[in-house]
Amino acid sequence: MNNLTAFHPSHNAQFETLPNGLRTVVIPMPWRQTVSLSVFIRTGSLDESSRQNGISHVVEHMAFKGTASRDCQRINLDAEAMGAEVNAHTDKDHTAFHIEGLPADLPAFVAWLADIVLNSNFPADELERERRVIEQEFNEFEDDPSSVVFQLLDRACYGQRHAAGRPIIGTRANILRFSRDELLAYVQAQYTASNVVVAVAGPVDGEAFSRLVEQFFGAMPEGQPNALSAPLWQGGMKTRRMAGSGQCQLMLGFEAPSLGEYKSRRHLPHVLAAALLGEGMSSPLLDEIRERRGLAYHVACSADILPLYGQFLIEGATAPAQAEEFLKAVQQLLQRQADGPLNKVALARARKQLQVRGLRALEQPARRMEAAAQELFNFGRLREPQEAMAQLQAVTGAQVQAVFEQLLQPGRSSPAIALAGSVPQRARDSAEALFS
Repeated sequence: MNNLTAFHPSHNAQFETLPNGLRTVVIPMPWRQTVSLSVFIRTGSLDESSRQNGISHVVEHMAFKGTASRDCQRINLDAEAMGAEVNAHTDKDHTAFHIEGLPADLPAFVAWLADIVLNSNFPADELERERRVIEQEFNEFEDDPSSVVFQLLDRACYGQRHAAGRPIIGTRANILRFSRDELLAYVQAQYTASNVVVAVAGPVDGEAFSRLVEQFFGAMPEGQPNALSAPLWQGGMKTRRMAGSGQCQLMLGFEAPSLGEYKSRRHLPHVLAAALLGEGMSSPLLDEIRERRGLAYHVACSADILPLYGQFLIEGATAPAQAEEFLKAVQQLLQRQADGPLNKVALARARKQLQVRGLRALEQPARRMEAAAQELFNFGRLREPQEAMAQLQAVTGAQVQAVFEQLLQPGRSSPAIALAGSVPQRARDSAEALFS
């Protein structure tokens, strides 16, 4: 095996560790007529200082703007001449580059992505042009109350001194200031093999794929796994009134266990509790807020469980005049679940919905590749889907009810509240009275 770690099978997936610490993941899907390839780098906005806030996102944009051997136009043409679809994204804890096309072109895809990730030289003239593009994206973000409320919520949860409270897109001042040298230095520090997973899904030979990745990524410096510190929960309220908005965007956030505590499985009752409260039209949240009261078109509940922190989130958008009623209804729903007993039919429904959601994710190449990369980053292994599903099934109704009791428990960490758009003072007062 040329001193390579042997393949490890997991839910039909295989992973291998190359000598420089880079890991490859193969998800065989022989029925597919196309192949999906992604490079995941374990670096995102959580890795940024305040001065660097937004640099991961700028690097993602600029990676396509020129390498040592190709300019921006040639990069685009080389991919599209093969009929390939290209995309990329930046998240709090990772950055990813994607390409999808015909299986016969997989060697060219690996070479293409390796050039993007390893050899981008961030031409100064392209950087000046791309600033304007990113600034337009920033303007769209700032003009959208539904985006702003998420930013406000994170700030209410963690403040701005920790990266968890700062936006992925960064600040306008940083976007306009970043230099080519800063981008190069960030990539040199963060883009190292021990922080990279190269994943493929489709009709692929695993051994051949790993040899291919080693050919193009084998010289990447190993580096050290990027280490982060967990944020401290703050709680409190953040609001922003936005001219021209016809709705009040609302978010409530409660502290939840992190994925880093996965061995204790403390986060699983929160996942099931969120599904029980707000998964589907028959859930208490949607049935009461939307179907019975007509207070919102969009309302949802989720458990956002990340390696360093977790959030139990309730979100919605309503008419300003109905914001107080919306908040009171949400508080009453939470209290009802906390007082119990839990509806057994609703609990069974939530379990089944999570099971179906998990099985559907196994059928989606992009979801499976990202999940595999995250498992390797966070656990160092690929878990069997039966393992995760069995753990969820083992969560008891009493554990779920305890989640709702803890959310409303006096003396517990304060909830985070975010309001954006058309925000009446009475809505602010009501939120503070109900949840502070």
